[in-house]
Amino acid sequence: MNTRFFARTAALTAFALAPSLASAHTGLGHVDGFAHGFTHPLGGLDHVLAMVMVGLFASQLGGRARWLVPASFVSVMVLGGMLGLAGIAIPFVELGIGLSIVVLGGVVAFNLQAGVAAAMALVGFFAVFHGYAHGAEMPKSASGLAYGLGFVLATAALHAAGLGCGLLLDGKESAKGALFVRSLGAVAAIAGVGVVSGLV
Repeated sequence: MNTRFFARTAALTAFALAPSLASAHTGLGHVDGFAHGFTHPLGGLDHVLAMVMVGLFASQLGGRARWLVPASFVSVMVLGGMLGLAGIAIPFVELGIGLSIVVLGGVVAFNLQAGVAAAMALVGFFAVFHGYAHGAEMPKSASGLAYGLGFVLATAALHAAGLGCGLLLDGKESAKGALFVRSLGAVAAIAGVGVVSGLV
């Protein structure tokens, strides 16, 4: 499968998931929970930046990492979400979220090449904090399963957007495209510093 196929698939995934939010109607139990869950990752710059960086990182690594790295993030994020729902305390959640933007943005900016297992472990570590925040902030009136499905799909859409962006720019084949992707990583890392310091 070539780069264009992956890029089109990632872009189509992001666009296909977006209308599900528009069709949600609040006040209908599971739909209300789904809407809250879907909008939660989209409502904060910290979450959006981190998720998109995971997709860009995966695009830079190429090969199996294109799906294993985002899948690792989503899987561990679900576990973090369950901890948040259960009220089990995890220290330094906000700091972990902020640092995820700095680190993942820096990895993309410097185009650091890691093994697939190491990349999965890195994004999985930060996924715990993001998942915990999603779970802990679930509205009491929302359905847990629907809410969880919402934030999982929104996260996957953001990963797909980052992956599609990276692949469309041909990060590994085009010098200008690679530079642009790395510039996006640098901007995200700087924004992450702002999040950690409380300026953003």
